[in-house]
Amino acid sequence: MEITQHYTPYQGFFKRLGILDWLYAFALSLASLFALNRFGAYMDGYEKAILLLAAPVFAWLGWHWKPVRRLMLLLAVLSLSTIYLYGGNLETGNQKFLLKYLLSSQSAILWMSTLFFLSTLFYWGGLITRSGFGASVGSVLCWAAVVMGFTGMMVRWYESYLVGVDIGHIPVSNLYEVFILFSLITALFYLYYEQQYATRQLGAFVLLVISAAVGFLLWYTVSRDAAEIQPLVPALQSWWMKIHVPANFIGYGTFALAAMVALAYLLKSRGYLADRLPALEVLDDVMYKAIAVGFAFFTIATILGALWAADAWGGYWSWDPKETWALIVWLNYAAWLHMRLMKGLRGQVAAWWALVGLLVTTFAFLGVNMFLSGLHSYGAL
Repeated sequence: MEITQHYTPYQGFFKRLGILDWLYAFALSLASLFALNRFGAYMDGYEKAILLLAAPVFAWLGWHWKPVRRLMLLLAVLSLSTIYLYGGNLETGNQKFLLKYLLSSQSAILWMSTLFFLSTLFYWGGLITRSGFGASVGSVLCWAAVVMGFTGMMVRWYESYLVGVDIGHIPVSNLYEVFILFSLITALFYLYYEQQYATRQLGAFVLLVISAAVGFLLWYTVSRDAAEIQPLVPALQSWWMKIHVPANFIGYGTFALAAMVALAYLLKSRGYLADRLPALEVLDDVMYKAIAVGFAFFTIATILGALWAADAWGGYWSWDPKETWALIVWLNYAAWLHMRLMKGLRGQVAAWWALVGLLVTTFAFLGVNMFLSGLHSYGAL
């Protein structure tokens, strides 16, 4: 009698993992335990839980998308090298060549900005000239920008503690920092879809919105001296910020990515660059998946924000302008997904809706800070 074994998808996935996969997960676990042992005395229970959960989360990401491993290795080497070069003294940043011109947070973020601009140019050059080489260079430059940007963020986190132990905080607290985060998240999700769909033609479009964010970042840095590390306002002195803000900007980043893919869809469907862009079905699928991922994380972020508000201000919802516009963004994409799944929304209507959604998202992200005031006014321009 033949016995047939049945495997669940997860069992099949785990059977495909090799020794390097498990070594990667083991290294992450060791790093988390070391950090817990070294800095656990400065953490509360929630922060310890976040640290311990980071290991399996990033292990899973590295198992599903191999480039994450190389990215994390590079970030670890560059960040730890920078900490060694600083030697616990912030003034060293102006004395050592590598810190001053490459690895200090401001230098790394300037390199990130330059590399994103160059990546945009090469992606467009490759698209216009049908040059695979140009698109390949654009992709490499985009990866380099991501490495330098995340290095800058990690180093800025360390630098904030060198400014003062009571000032140190995760760098997601103001417009300068979240614009960096937005650029990096959007780029990472694009690079993931670039590999999954084996096409680089969308880089020209997605890098436009990233370059626009970087352009604003540079203007904001120069005009407001925004790169200076400042103490947190009382409402932000919470572990909630460590999870609410990143989840929020995964939503913002993927919504922006979907909008730029929608722009490519509209151009191709009207005969522009039709022979240079992926099939409409591919564009539609990327747009849908980006919005679905963004909606999931934006929903989580909204729930976390309500819990944080209850902790900080005593109520889950106060119809603050930022909260109201976050709800508008959520309803917009909830309606888009409902029409997609229930009514089969496709084509130019879906693309136009996703593109207009970027305007709604941009106002919620930036416009509220510029034109409205409320409990979130600490992020004002």
